[in-house]
Amino acid sequence: MEDIKETTVRDAANGDERAFQEIYLHFSTFVFSISVRMMRNHTDAEEVTQEVFVQVYKSLKKFRFQSSLKTWVYRITVNTVINYCKKYNKERSRTEGYDETMNVQGVAPEMEQKSYKEEQEFKVKKILELLSSDQRAIVILREIEGMDYREIAETLDINLNTVRSRLKRAREKMMQYVKKGVI
Repeated sequence: MEDIKETTVRDAANGDERAFQEIYLHFSTFVFSISVRMMRNHTDAEEVTQEVFVQVYKSLKKFRFQSSLKTWVYRITVNTVINYCKKYNKERSRTEGYDETMNVQGVAPEMEQKSYKEEQEFKVKKILELLSSDQRAIVILREIEGMDYREIAETLDINLNTVRSRLKRAREKMMQYVKKGVI
């Protein structure tokens, strides 16, 4: 994903609705994707996505181009999700049922692949649910979004060594759950 032009950001910061709409269209899917992975709930993710863009709109004049706009929006998204989780600390569990097509004879290969993929995604979501919101954010940014440690540190506004230690602890915790057969 390419970043937005600096002139567009400046125009949006000065109240140009079309420029802000361009920013919104450019990043809305990205923000929702991060939110839904962290929240594990589409309705909450939609609410968080709206809140992120309200914050982006209000804070755009403060953006200093010291990082990419994508990184800045990432940071706002992750912080908004974490704050949302803390504020509305409620247990959610997703029970996404799906047919056990793998056991049915004569299943088309594409259906078998789809079922396998859904099963793997379900397992990943279940493991992520067991992590704290800080650990979940680190794992998602590193393992799902593919960010390097420096980008994560910049996005979350934390020390590089903190990224390393949180990621290590999160991975260890995930492995414990797998070994215990929780998933």
